[in-house]
Amino acid sequence: MPFLGQDWRSPGWSWIKTEDGWKRCDPCSHELRSEDSQYTINHSIILNSGEEEIFNNECEYAAKKRKKEHFGNDTAHSFHREKWIYVHKESTKERHGYCTLGEAFNRLDFSSAIQDIRRFTYVVKLLQLIAKSQLTSLSGVAQKNYFNILDKIVQKVLDDHQNPRLIKDLLQDLSSTLCILVRGVGKSVLVGNINIWICRLETVLNWQQQLQNLQMTKQVNTGLTLSDLPLHMLNNILYRFSDGWDIVTLGQVTPTLYMLSEDRRLWKRLCQYHFAEKQFCRHLILSEKGHIEWKLMYFTLQKYYPTKEQYGDTLHFCRHCSILFWKDSGHPCTAADPDSCFTPVSPEHFIDLFKF
Repeated sequence: MPFLGQDWRSPGWSWIKTEDGWKRCDPCSHELRSEDSQYTINHSIILNSGEEEIFNNECEYAAKKRKKEHFGNDTAHSFHREKWIYVHKESTKERHGYCTLGEAFNRLDFSSAIQDIRRFTYVVKLLQLIAKSQLTSLSGVAQKNYFNILDKIVQKVLDDHQNPRLIKDLLQDLSSTLCILVRGVGKSVLVGNINIWICRLETVLNWQQQLQNLQMTKQVNTGLTLSDLPLHMLNNILYRFSDGWDIVTLGQVTPTLYMLSEDRRLWKRLCQYHFAEKQFCRHLILSEKGHIEWKLMYFTLQKYYPTKEQYGDTLHFCRHCSILFWKDSGHPCTAADPDSCFTPVSPEHFIDLFKF
């Protein structure tokens, strides 16, 4: 009995009775024939052997193409529906192949994550680390996804004028890496045509120029502004910042904020938050009066040691299921106590998960 399902081993044949006997005329399945009427065969026409072979080949190609497109649409839809991915680093009988960065970009839906202010910094930091060290290991699909996400990030910054400094740093690292690879050893290590990478480098340079020409428009607001707040509230806001450059930028708004941003205690607490006491002793900077210049200390130590990173939301890894997911989206965990199995994943750890 023939197999009647959508299987390549037995697509099913249609036969018609003629004066010379039964002839095969339609290799396409009934379901595919109902989807597209242009491949329906008129049974009154009898094909000779040569025409029949050509027609059969065309129908087989069209059927396979429609099946492939139909499967591709279903797969893409499931990627966006389930925002988690199983991380496996070896082939088994149950799972064949490896988990790649290209799959992670699709399944974790980074294109939508950049629209969330809590996840924006996390995604930007991740792309920056990839630009520094993992650019040559990206597959063709991962390259396409990487630059598509980067394009959306740049357009978002140009539209809402938020976080331009983060994107400038990202594009600077990316352009430096691309220049070295394209002009140096890139022809032998980059995946894809070298001309495509040259075009990408030109695109990155164009993005840098657009961000350089970005003008912040001042909005006139007759309501309560930041300058109207009491001094203790303004000082409390400055103490909430974890990045020294943000404090410097805010201090340029008004003379009052500049005075508060130069507070030695503010920079001392910032140094103590990011760096250890042993690191202070190695790069101690004193003023003429013998006081420690905490502001200069912060920017000096920042050159030698990494600062602590803070993110509103991060990816999480389930140790029980080996699944990577956004905490808001969740995943089908089978553990008795799922919360005890969740571990926040830093951008560095994320890249390590896909190193083979």
